Amino acid sequence: MHDPLAKDPIAEVRRNWERHGWESAAAPAAAVTAIMRTQQILLGRAQEILKPFKLTFARYEVLSLLSFSRENRMPMNKASKLLQVHPTSITNAVDRLESAGLVQRQPHESDRRAMLLVLTPEGTQVAERATKALNEQLFESTGFEEAEIEDLNAILARFRRRAGDFAD
Repeated sequence: MHDPLAKDPIAEVRRNWERHGWESAAAPAAAVTAIMRTQQILLGRAQEILKPFKLTFARYEVLSLLSFSRENRMPMNKASKLLQVHPTSITNAVDRLESAGLVQRQPHESDRRAMLLVLTPEGTQVAERATKALNEQLFESTGFEEAEIEDLNAILARFRRRAGDFAD
């Protein structure tokens, strides 16, 4: 973490847009920039929490997804879709998780083209400990107030739906 800046740089983004005659884009530009900066802050916190587990947030998401599945396994292409990442990205994450002994790839029983991701017992333990750490150190103390979280969830869900992220 660094020392806080004397001024809000996102407010400066808005002022710059307005000063250059882009008033109609000023508030949206500030909102987009604020969302991106907030994502950087939260991801940075998550990465710090996950560092002792030798996980990135992307790898944690794979472990978490598998740990929440009924049999601690799922087809790799389904995991890619649910995590909304390109197949190359999930392959890279799985390569690292497999090297660490946290997941295994297994052939699909009925589809020779598909590969199953299977959480190992060690992967289950790491997922549980990492989730506990994230809950205690980030998710239960984000810096947002409870009512703000509900509002944010609703606002962001509406945006994601309109953007085609999900059909509902």
